[in-house]
Amino acid sequence: MAKNALSFVCQNCGAAYNRWQGKCESCGEWNTLAEEDATGSVPVSIRSKRKGRTFALESLSGKTQDAPRLSSGMTELDRVTGGGFVRGSVLLVGGDPGIGKSTLLTQATSLMARAGHRIVYISGEEAIAQVRLRAERLGLSDAPVQLAAETSVEDIVSTLSEGAVPRLIVIDSIQTMWTDTVESAPGTVTQVRASAQALIRFAKKTGAAIILVGHVTKDGQIAGPRVVEHMVDAVMSFEGEGSQQFRILRAVKNRFGPTDEIGVFEMTGLGLREVTNPSELFLSERDLGTPGTAVFAGIEGTRPLLVELQALVAPTSLGTPRRAVVGWDPSRLSMVLAVLEAHCGVKLSGHDVYLNVAGGLRIHEPAADLAAAAALVSSLVNAQLPTDAVYFGEISLSGVVRPVAQTPARLKEAAKLGFHRAVLPESARGDAGGDAGLSLNAVNSLTTLVAEIAARGSRRGEQSAPAEKNATPARFRRGEG
Repeated sequence: MAKNALSFVCQNCGAAYNRWQGKCESCGEWNTLAEEDATGSVPVSIRSKRKGRTFALESLSGKTQDAPRLSSGMTELDRVTGGGFVRGSVLLVGGDPGIGKSTLLTQATSLMARAGHRIVYISGEEAIAQVRLRAERLGLSDAPVQLAAETSVEDIVSTLSEGAVPRLIVIDSIQTMWTDTVESAPGTVTQVRASAQALIRFAKKTGAAIILVGHVTKDGQIAGPRVVEHMVDAVMSFEGEGSQQFRILRAVKNRFGPTDEIGVFEMTGLGLREVTNPSELFLSERDLGTPGTAVFAGIEGTRPLLVELQALVAPTSLGTPRRAVVGWDPSRLSMVLAVLEAHCGVKLSGHDVYLNVAGGLRIHEPAADLAAAAALVSSLVNAQLPTDAVYFGEISLSGVVRPVAQTPARLKEAAKLGFHRAVLPESARGDAGGDAGLSLNAVNSLTTLVAEIAARGSRRGEQSAPAEKNATPARFRRGEG
């Protein structure tokens, strides 16, 4: 009897090795290699030596039709998916435990089922009674959603193949599914990959849309092999802080719509509520008149979004000052601090620096550099920034403020929320597009902005001194402390 061939597969990235080792050379993680049967990891249909069939080839020219979409009944969810669910598409939704993934999908499936579509919700983690309790709490127990608690992929495919094809199928979660074609435990890289492949094959064959719920690692990445993210048509991340009521659904990958699009929700006692004007929600708790706060006019996907950046600069008692940031890239904060010290003479090497994006939002675009720099200098010199001003612009390593995209959309959103001034790059003045009635303060270099802020305040415990026009104040220059 032939001995089964064994391999050691990394449970983080899916790399395979012929022997065990402590560290995965592919992803760098420790103690992630698990022993799996290599012979059972290949489906029987693939191992059989059948002759391939021929198929027809087509040219690039020809009639194209827009993919038919199925609306979820939730405007924010449709925005992220690109207008609704495409027939035969497979979406992967990831998020931290307890963030509200099941609540979101329960609400969406109930609205679609009430519209007359056949919707199937298959839970591999919860019993049917638990799903019913959630639906009852949300006031959706009367929705004709078909429920099941099953983990066998073969049984799921066989059941769904009978009768009318469902319009939408929710698998919660893919890590609990298992298939007979491989010999490994549920949740392993091999099982997740094989189960996802079988469900994707069913979706493409029948035209049913499938949503796969995925677990995330401690780093916030979707657990399992990265190849699953390449296999599906869209990857969405459900983000938010447990202490905050805001939830953000972000499209990381989308073959049928824009990427980096976001949908904003608010967690309430009756489930998730759609937020049609997220800028007003993120700015509703502003503490006006406090130094170290600046409003950033950003763009998330196709939506302009205004959010408050909060900074605190305080003298440190440690040999190495703290640099803490929440909701922004720490590397960009280090770069902004270096530019402030190298080109503007702002001495921050003896201060702890804390930066926070209010509301639990995560900012990825470099246009927030100017707002972050304004908040940092404002906190250092104890100067209040104008409460009716917004900031946006990218800072280069030379201290020059570079233009950013979609300037008219940022200004229009700021004017709609009652702002009257905007601090933006000098080269972006021509792209303002009528500037939406705002008073524009165009700056060419970061030194100019630092001088304007320093003229309105003084360091904590110091008296203010007159600042030179369009130059760095004398107290910020090197050697003068």
